[in-house]
Amino acid sequence: MHTREIAKNLYLIELETGGFKNLICSYVIKGAKTTLVESGPTSSVPRLLDGLDELKVKHEDVEYVAITHVHLDHGGGAGTLLKSLPNAKVIVHPRGMPHLVDPQRLWASAQLVLGFVSSIFGQPEPVPKERIVTATEGIFNLGDGAKLTVTETVGHASHNLSFKESFNNGVFPGDAAGTYLPEFDAVVPTTPPPFHLESALSSLDKLIALDPTALYYSHFGKASNGIQLLIDYKVQLKLWAKIVAEGVKADQTSEQISERILAEDKVMCKYADYFRSHPIYSRTVIINSLQGFIEYAKQTQTPASPS
Repeated sequence: MHTREIAKNLYLIELETGGFKNLICSYVIKGAKTTLVESGPTSSVPRLLDGLDELKVKHEDVEYVAITHVHLDHGGGAGTLLKSLPNAKVIVHPRGMPHLVDPQRLWASAQLVLGFVSSIFGQPEPVPKERIVTATEGIFNLGDGAKLTVTETVGHASHNLSFKESFNNGVFPGDAAGTYLPEFDAVVPTTPPPFHLESALSSLDKLIALDPTALYYSHFGKASNGIQLLIDYKVQLKLWAKIVAEGVKADQTSEQISERILAEDKVMCKYADYFRSHPIYSRTVIINSLQGFIEYAKQTQTPASPS
C-alpha cells in the first residue's frame, strides 16, 4: 500500500521517486469532481496511476490536476499523466503554462541546476494547450459545494500557486513553505535560483492569513502544526539571508557560507549529517538553496561608494 487517507476526502500517494521514501507525494481530493494536486515527476507517473487504482479512482473521473508550479518534481509528469486521464485539465500559473506546452527550456534548465537529480525525475512531455487552465487567484468548484481556492505564492518560483481545499481547510503550499521532513517535524529552505526573498516572505504571510488547519507538503506529507512551521520558516529564511549577505560581503566561498549555515541554523545543525549524506537533499538543500540566496545577495547588495 502506498496510499493513505490523511483527512476527510483527502488521500496521499507516496511516489517513492527514485526509490526514495518521504521525498515526493501527490494528493487526491475525492469529491464530485476528483482532483489531483501535483503530478510529480515523469518517472513517478506509473506509481501515481497505481495509487489511483488502489484508491479505486477511475482515470476518466479525474477532473483537475492542480500543479503548484512546473518544476520537474511537481509538474514535470503532467504531460505523461494526462495521456491516462482523458478528461482532466491542468491548473497552473499563467507563467508556468508555456513550460508545460513546450518543456524543452525547462528540461535544459533543470539539467543545469539539478545535475544528476534531473535524470531521476525524468524528462517532461508536453501538455496540450487546450487542456490547461491558468489561474493566479480564484475558486474552482469541485461539486456538491466543495471548493479549491487558489492563492498566488511566489518567491520560490515566479509561478508558485497554493491551493486550499474546503473539506478540511488545509493548504497545499507547493514549495512556498519549504521542504517538510516528517521524520524530524522540521522545515528546511527550498530556494533555488532565481530566488526572491521579499516575495517569499510575503507569500508566507499570505499562507498564515489563510489560517490552514494543516499544510500538505509536496515534500513531504501532512503537517498539523502548519501555522507554527510557517512562522519558523520566515525566521529561518531571514537567518539564511543574513548569513549569506555577510558571507558575500566578506567574499567568502559558498563552502564557507554553507558551513556557517550548518552551524547556526538549529535545524540544519541538528541534522547536518542527514543532509550531507542524502543523495537528493545534499544537492537541492545544501547546494541549490544556498545558491539561490547567494545570487539574491549579489543582486541586492549595493556596491560601496568610493571614498
